[in-house]
Amino acid sequence: MKPIQLVLNVLWLVLVGFWMAVGYIIAGLICCILIITIPWGIASFRIATFVLWPFGREAVEKPGAGVPSLIGNIIWFIVAGWWLALGHVFTSIAMAITIIGLPFAWANLKLIPVSLFPLGREIVSSDRAFGSQPAYR
Repeated sequence: MKPIQLVLNVLWLVLVGFWMAVGYIIAGLICCILIITIPWGIASFRIATFVLWPFGREAVEKPGAGVPSLIGNIIWFIVAGWWLALGHVFTSIAMAITIIGLPFAWANLKLIPVSLFPLGREIVSSDRAFGSQPAYR
């Protein structure tokens, strides 16, 4: 991890990351109450770790995620995704007020697609996501 990413991640964790991760953890716990919704709970916990430490990591689509992921994402969007995405939008707006907050606003915007449609995605390092290493073996 580059030093600037470490600094941004620590600041992010203190300013935004902890509270957004709490939202994802609550959503994950609610999803894990029923057996049929456990996949959404696991996805929510995976996103919570991404929200805690987003700089230097990306969410990429998993190859082979098919119709079950699509159906699951539609259900997730209706039940939980839209309000988690709204949290990112509002936090992004608040962060964009200052020049120093612009990287954090951008990171919030980067998290919206995975908050809306988490199934069929994987969290990888930015190096793997942008081609310096193969993302999948």
